Amino acid sequence: MSGLPIASNLYFDNHFKRPGVKLLPNEFYMTDEDMVLVTVLGSCVAACIHDRTAGIGGMNHFMLPDDGSDPTHAASDSMRYGAYAMEVLINEMLKRGGKRERLEAKVFGGGAVLAGMTTINIGDRNSEFVRRYLATEKIRIVAEDLQGMYPRKVAFMPRTGQVMVKKLMTQQDPGIAEREQALARQTPEERSERLARARARVELFNQPRAVPAAAAKPRIELFGAAASLQRTVRARLVEEA
Repeated sequence: MSGLPIASNLYFDNHFKRPGVKLLPNEFYMTDEDMVLVTVLGSCVAACIHDRTAGIGGMNHFMLPDDGSDPTHAASDSMRYGAYAMEVLINEMLKRGGKRERLEAKVFGGGAVLAGMTTINIGDRNSEFVRRYLATEKIRIVAEDLQGMYPRKVAFMPRTGQVMVKKLMTQQDPGIAEREQALARQTPEERSERLARARARVELFNQPRAVPAAAAKPRIELFGAAASLQRTVRARLVEEA
């Protein structure tokens, strides 16, 4: 996977008690190890792809639904675009032993996090793109939490396919939409510099973990939310389908 925009912000996650990787915009990560892949989404979308037979999974994080077909784009620049981000993740999973007919997807993000938008929201376009792309590739979406008004924090267990999603109050991180817009306008050099700075930071899930009850199909539970926040924000726990 040399030369590809692989997330490199590695840390030990005290909440999930296992090694973790924090994905920044324009990055992806794929593994068969018992890890947690974590990212925060505003209008961006993350696809979590899993092959339960092979026990491998991966996540991407893309900013724009366009195809990024300009051949002058470097890999890290093209990763902003949904078509490239999806292609890279799926191809790397197939190289690791995944089978296309076994792949399942869980998709998240696409929030309308910027008030006062008068044109079509980029989150809606991202959401429509990822649904359309996966349908074309005949990869089944087994769970999704797309669109709406809130940013999200996503934690994906690539070995089991389990995903936990926490919707965030905009007051918790009012700059998500602004940061995504600024990132979309940055040059590749500016993005590379930002990624280098950000990889020195670690973010931990430091609230108590919700204990899931046994179930045979996807369901919704609260994830790491205080009682006062629970009345306002629904958080999702999507178990293996």
